[in-house]
Amino acid sequence: MTEKTVKVSDFLNDKLIFLNQTFKSTDELFEKVAEVAKNSQMVTESFLPKIKEREATFPTGLELKDRGVAIPHTDADTIKSEFVAVITNQEGIPFKRMDDPNQDVSAKIIFVLALNQPHAQLEMLQALMGVIQDTSVLNQIQNATSVDEIKELLK
Repeated sequence: MTEKTVKVSDFLNDKLIFLNQTFKSTDELFEKVAEVAKNSQMVTESFLPKIKEREATFPTGLELKDRGVAIPHTDADTIKSEFVAVITNQEGIPFKRMDDPNQDVSAKIIFVLALNQPHAQLEMLQALMGVIQDTSVLNQIQNATSVDEIKELLK
């Protein structure tokens, strides 16, 4: 019996890939993702307040060698249809650091995880860590100009 490997590309939705954005805050970013996901029947009404609350309680900013990345997520009960939203922002959005909530990280690449299956979150985080640790791939994601480029990079 072979185990199915979780791939980021299996959870991408064209409507939830936002490239070269100008979000000024996590609230602005979360509101846009929630609006699109809710309009697509992918999340419940409680998705937005819960993702904001979870980010405030359990920050997800990662300070890498050459950039900031964030991987916000929320409770499975707010997710009707799973997805990973990918956001690239022109300027860094301040996220509290995962390893030191007293420090901010300026994130230009954000992966919003919306998963509702047990163990999926951990497996997705492991898959994303492979992406995040590859500076070349992150550079290509940051500079991508089309949804198709993102989908190809995250295969």
